[in-house]
Amino acid sequence: MAEQPGVGLDGRPRPSEDVVIALPEAVILLDGATSTRPDLPSGGAYATELATQLAGRLTAAPELDLAALLAGAIRSVARGNGFTPGESPASTVAVVRWDESQVEALVLADSPVVAFTPDPDLVADDRLRTVPRGSYRDRLRGGGGFSESHVAAVRASARKTSALRNQEGGYWVAEAVPGAAYHAIRKSWPIDTVKSILMASDGVSCGIDDYKLFTWEKVLEIAKNEGPDAVLDAVRAAEESDPDGTRWPRPKAHDDQALVLITF
Repeated sequence: MAEQPGVGLDGRPRPSEDVVIALPEAVILLDGATSTRPDLPSGGAYATELATQLAGRLTAAPELDLAALLAGAIRSVARGNGFTPGESPASTVAVVRWDESQVEALVLADSPVVAFTPDPDLVADDRLRTVPRGSYRDRLRGGGGFSESHVAAVRASARKTSALRNQEGGYWVAEAVPGAAYHAIRKSWPIDTVKSILMASDGVSCGIDDYKLFTWEKVLEIAKNEGPDAVLDAVRAAEESDPDGTRWPRPKAHDDQALVLITF
């Protein structure tokens, strides 16, 4: 595993909001959404609590369906904190679980899983990419930079995006709607066909999807030969070469990064 914090919307360093928990026969990776509302807990705090709840359920009842376990964890966190739909922090979820016969993956929002069987088999939830993102990307392309005006534009975009959260025609994410778990993207494979698995937050997968730095096969090669940190460093170096976001418009100069390599 490798993790590296990014920066906040204001460009200042702050703790990572990605969370990774490794269990004996499962790995959980969550990416807490950066909050644009000071009246709500941070996405990182929500992701930490949700990951802990989910890990407990996976440990206590490993035979239960992954979506049911996730739904129970979402429900527990929402009730415990008084969160209601639209008035809650949010997080992506990626879970990989295995037993003596199969490997399972569940992905909710943009934290993909790639199984090498031996060819790469991508499990990705692209629904968030289809919703309107606002004008902040055009501002960056025009040279506006990561300024206070950019922060305002990102917040306006987040308000539009949040209106489409956890509903048909929008996108699904862990928040305060337990049923969102049943809209996750799922896949499973016989365990004897799986060589390796990669799990990533979007602070890493952007290197493949947006920056086109490498393929998933290349990420696997680097992670195995140089370690997962080398992948994170390559993505961060690309972002540092584009300090104003003109080449690769993005909400923050640097996002949090998490990458997990599992080998069988």
